[in-house]
Amino acid sequence: MPTDTTAAAASTGQQAAGTSGRKKGRKGRLLVLVLVLALIGGVAYGAYWSVSTVRASFPQTKGSITLEGLSGPVDVRRDGYGIPQIYASSDEDLFMAQGYVQAQDRFYEMDVRRHMTSGRLSEMFGAGQVDNDAFLRTLGWDRIAKQEYEEKLSPATKKYLQAYAKGVNAYLEGKQGKDISLEYAALSFENDYKPGAWTPVDSVAWLKAMAWDLRGNMQDEIDRALLTSRLGPKQIADLYPSYPYSRNKPIVLEGGYDEGSGTFEAEGGSGDGEGEGDGTGSGEGAGSELGGGTEGGTGAGAEGDAAGFESQLTGLQRVLEDLPTAVGVNGDGIGSNSWVVSGDHTVSGKPLLANDPHLSASLPSVWYQMGLHCRSVSDNCRYDVTGYTFAGMPGVIIGHNQDIAWGLTNSGVDVTDLYLEKITGDGYQYGDKVVPFETREETIKVAGGASRKIVVRETNNGPLLSDRSDELVKTGKKATVDRSAPDRGDGYAVALRWTALDPGRTMDAVFAINRAKDWDDFREASELFEVPSQNLVYADTEGHIGYTLPGRIPTRAEKHDGSVPAPGWDPDYEWTGWVDQDELPYEFDPERGYIVTANQAVVDEDYPYTLTTDWGYGARSQRINDLIQSKIKDGGKISTDDMRQMQLDNSSSIAKLLVPELLKIDVDDEHVREAQKLLEGWDYTQDADSAAAAYFNSVWRNILKLSFGHKLPKEVRVKGQCLWVEPANTTGPADEAGKVRECGQRSASQAQPDGGDRWFEVVRRLMADEDSEWWTTPKRGTRPAAENRDQLFKRALIDARWELTAKLGKDIDTWSWGRLHRLFLDNQTLGSDGPGFVKYVLNRGPWKLGGGEATVNATGWNAAGGYGVVWVPSMRMVVNLGDLDKSRWINLTGASGHAYNAHYVDQTDKWAEGELLEWAYSEKAVEDSTTDHLVLKP
Repeated sequence: MPTDTTAAAASTGQQAAGTSGRKKGRKGRLLVLVLVLALIGGVAYGAYWSVSTVRASFPQTKGSITLEGLSGPVDVRRDGYGIPQIYASSDEDLFMAQGYVQAQDRFYEMDVRRHMTSGRLSEMFGAGQVDNDAFLRTLGWDRIAKQEYEEKLSPATKKYLQAYAKGVNAYLEGKQGKDISLEYAALSFENDYKPGAWTPVDSVAWLKAMAWDLRGNMQDEIDRALLTSRLGPKQIADLYPSYPYSRNKPIVLEGGYDEGSGTFEAEGGSGDGEGEGDGTGSGEGAGSELGGGTEGGTGAGAEGDAAGFESQLTGLQRVLEDLPTAVGVNGDGIGSNSWVVSGDHTVSGKPLLANDPHLSASLPSVWYQMGLHCRSVSDNCRYDVTGYTFAGMPGVIIGHNQDIAWGLTNSGVDVTDLYLEKITGDGYQYGDKVVPFETREETIKVAGGASRKIVVRETNNGPLLSDRSDELVKTGKKATVDRSAPDRGDGYAVALRWTALDPGRTMDAVFAINRAKDWDDFREASELFEVPSQNLVYADTEGHIGYTLPGRIPTRAEKHDGSVPAPGWDPDYEWTGWVDQDELPYEFDPERGYIVTANQAVVDEDYPYTLTTDWGYGARSQRINDLIQSKIKDGGKISTDDMRQMQLDNSSSIAKLLVPELLKIDVDDEHVREAQKLLEGWDYTQDADSAAAAYFNSVWRNILKLSFGHKLPKEVRVKGQCLWVEPANTTGPADEAGKVRECGQRSASQAQPDGGDRWFEVVRRLMADEDSEWWTTPKRGTRPAAENRDQLFKRALIDARWELTAKLGKDIDTWSWGRLHRLFLDNQTLGSDGPGFVKYVLNRGPWKLGGGEATVNATGWNAAGGYGVVWVPSMRMVVNLGDLDKSRWINLTGASGHAYNAHYVDQTDKWAEGELLEWAYSEKAVEDSTTDHLVLKP
């Protein structure tokens, strides 16, 4: 049992109680009310909550604590930002201490996460979470994590996970909920909730949540099918153009796939890597019998009305939107930057490596910074690593050790497929047979209510997601498919095939990478990083740089490219195997001396496997390439601060394309002309104080709304946006002109057109076709109609002027991009909804930000929904392999999950300003930066 030996430690620390987690705020109104009553419901209780309860959860960061189970003393040194560096003499002690320290800072967040991954949020938050739990139980993350732990992971990894869990439980021992966080004190008023013991599986399951939010093109797969209700194959192909290989380079530029050996070769190979020509990219696959949105696909509507299947997917989309997010906006907007430059081009003569993953803005940040140091690296203690990890998981996900550094970006590889399944009785059709479902019963316990039971049905293509939605069940009986489909029987259902639903070894990969000493070690370790598939960049102290694409990546039959939902009854559409690791792309010490990964295409079109039909379109990656080349031309050298400055680049590539044309538009209204003049001489940089950036982004938003948004089906438009449109598979009341009123159904953060680099490419390709049907829009009030490109641009200039007048005022001298583009950090459980007082206590912001969508400084916003920041660079780091103590890092928020803690958001102001903190690594540097020193004693 932990015992404090320094009586004053708790009162002298800077920590306090706070909040964390992933529960949707609107589900917690009752809990919010309870918290408010507890905080302001009387003098006695008010004093108790404001002093006793808050202080009860302060972690001890000085003095000493005795922990049963340690084999020797462990030092925990924290710097002025509360970032811990742990020193131990054995692996088990190191990871036990990691569990203890993370629980000190973030246990409430950890607890909410594990309840999410196991589908047990209802146990904490009541009946409002039952639907979410049912969906997550259907996916079975926790069940698969148990299989991984029992069947796949190495004995060493299991030992580390057990030690980590022992450390977490040592922290919990003897503590009541109020001793851990303010949230537990609030929960106890309603349901007497008490946190249970931590298990190794709780840590493994978090990898499933991470994989879910980085799952690839599932959203595009849904959207392409939904678009068929209003658009034809050619129109949908316009909205999913092929990847622009001739303009935006892929990651791998040297070497290629060697057909003779059947392997990918870093030098030589059959591909030249230059990627000339547009090739086959997003949205131009073979299609399928269902939901075809691509040229060449037959389409669900080929033989009739596809409304049934579209409605099924709409139901699925609603379920997905309501799920708590792990690291991203339910799979949308997930990006990242990472690049590495060799010593030939750096000031130090050794490599520099930068990384900034773009994820949902969360409070606390999804990342937790720390160092894990063996006092002497040996067979008994093998780690000397520092970087970013997740609270609730041992090891380090991104960072460096004494020999190598690495970074991650989402590869976007397609590892999910939706299948329409033909249901007959207690089975589903596969080929000419009816195969019985595999079923399991799940019991969902509900705080303050009766337990609920669900039955999960699985096919050879995965679990039936449609079982979790009444709408999906009903519309599955109406889905229309072409004549080659089997008889309807009892209807159709939607199943999900996903690599993360098979047990894997990614947890092994984390530890293997943490102790890798060179490129060969790193490559071998990365092969274990099966799910999610990530781009891994590499550098080492010997001067080498590299890139590798690991992951369990499916192969498909020729007629199925994964771009649209597939018929589950046809064996020709199932997965045929996996891309062999030796066939996956990589680079090592390329001649050009640098490697850039920013979610662009990994390889050119000569690569024999279809990794995805939905790459990012390369706006960010090409800008980074250009910035590096501008620095190194004529022998220039890059510094650590140069890398930081590149991370902050706000240049807009779509502005460079559009502004010259916008300035040619003849505008009569003097007020609109006044705004248009802001664009004259603008350098396309989206700084927070820029009036030109504010106006341009409003014009861009209105161009998208007028040309595309008003033509898209209600299923993808922003919720609450209602339009009178020509009837299309709808039964709504018609007006005198025969039109019907349709209202958007999607959340503002996920609606279309979102304005990302896919839309950059859509507009770029339409620019030359000035009379395209897309450039038409009807008259609205006094706003003119448009029949061609320039008329629509004029209308957008007008609409943007009056939109910003309403939002920012008539005086354009007061306009700024940061006034529109603001970041709010909302606590994800009790701070997302409810009374203003609770939000004031738990939430922070706003921050006025520069940057924007598809810029290197990717402070993403959704053009369909507004200008607010949706995702951000969740952290930034630059590793200097010449002197690791000269590396720099920053987190979005801070080390602590306690709302009153000094380290709750103490990094956010600096993050917003683009600053990086010193990153101590060597023992001396850590000692010099130490402000709090805690000894954990056996």
